Amino acid sequence: MSVQSKADELQSVREQIGATKAYERLARLFDDGVFTEIDAFVKSADGFAEVVAGRGTVGGVGVYAYAQNPDMAGGAMSKAQAAKIRKVFDLALKTGKPVVSIFDSMGGRIDQGSDLLGAYGDVLRYSSNLSGVVPQISLVLGNCCGTQALIAVSGDIVIMSGKAQLTLQTDGSHGDAADNAAHGVAHIVEETEDAAIAKARKLVGMLPSNNLDYAGTVEFEDAQTKDADVISSVADGGSVLELQADYGKSVRTVLATIEGATVGIIASADKVLDRKAVDKAARWIRFCDAFGIPVVTLLDAERFACIKSAARLTSAYAEATTAKVTVITGDAIGAVYIAAAGSAADITYAWADASVSALTPEAAAVIELGDDFGGKLKGAKDPKAARAEIVAAFKKERLSAAGAAAEGYVQDVILPEETRMKVIAALDMLADKRVSTLPKKHVISW
Repeated sequence: MSVQSKADELQSVREQIGATKAYERLARLFDDGVFTEIDAFVKSADGFAEVVAGRGTVGGVGVYAYAQNPDMAGGAMSKAQAAKIRKVFDLALKTGKPVVSIFDSMGGRIDQGSDLLGAYGDVLRYSSNLSGVVPQISLVLGNCCGTQALIAVSGDIVIMSGKAQLTLQTDGSHGDAADNAAHGVAHIVEETEDAAIAKARKLVGMLPSNNLDYAGTVEFEDAQTKDADVISSVADGGSVLELQADYGKSVRTVLATIEGATVGIIASADKVLDRKAVDKAARWIRFCDAFGIPVVTLLDAERFACIKSAARLTSAYAEATTAKVTVITGDAIGAVYIAAAGSAADITYAWADASVSALTPEAAAVIELGDDFGGKLKGAKDPKAARAEIVAAFKKERLSAAGAAAEGYVQDVILPEETRMKVIAALDMLADKRVSTLPKKHVISW
């Protein structure tokens, strides 16, 4: 075969692969659609492998990625596909670069029998080995059922498009995006495929490349000051990216920037923190800690609804060695204060009208006021309203932020409008934080 014939054949193969959906998706992910393919000509059965893999840049950051190719045998998992994915993971580990995985597959090549089980197992093992070393983002843009789904949710952050399916059930049941969002499986859901890919690009730009690196500082807009919730008043304008918004709604978990530097934010959205919300917060703390992302907690809660989850959250805060700043914006009562503020944080601030107490305000009032509490209720026309009034007065006088500061339980009492400035100062103070921990394999959490 002449040199020209070989060149023509090579060009034909490149055009064939380049016209597939997987290649096009990777082109949309990488800057200017440019990336270096990995194992481009690997064959599977009678065609090319059912995945396209490569390395390029996303917003200038080096990234490895692979996309299952539904145009090649339906994207079915195979020995060849698994080998290409392992190569991506191996290179990402060696170079300390994030991995973006794009899922769209009909399942697996059943004719490969037990070799298929080995292929799935290898991919899961490599993904687990990378966990906490480099960020892994899973983009589910089509069918992802059975063991494929287990691989997808092994990623740190799962993004789904509106028409995608993600479920362990091989018949596809209970796999739509809304169901996965409600169960906390999908961290982000975008209606269109393009929007999902764009969100993955944004995430890459906000996260560090690996656990020894720091997220780069980006240009930022000032925080919102009018009609803004507390998160928007602290974070840079337009930077707030909420994760698992439809799951465990009594806590919000957010990735954002403050003065251009990436932070993880946890904000209580209810006085009672339920099990799902607390588990969500604990996992978010562990993710942020793995990659050295500071954790800013905005706390206003009275109690936990589940003791097991409360213990898990307490452990997550205590174990985390990243910078931790807590702002008490309302109540911080008992176990909630102990878990997320106080000694759990490096710096704890409290708004001037906040309350800090070892007990609920009512219980504290009954115990400390003793007979005076009952005496104040005697003769009241509306005992319920009178009781509430006594507790409110006690809370304001005896459980104040100023009182907690006097005892050293908060480091400063601040006004709401000072929150962003104070958080910036605290993060600057903690920028060089270094903590050595006792050697151990991992924390045991139940």
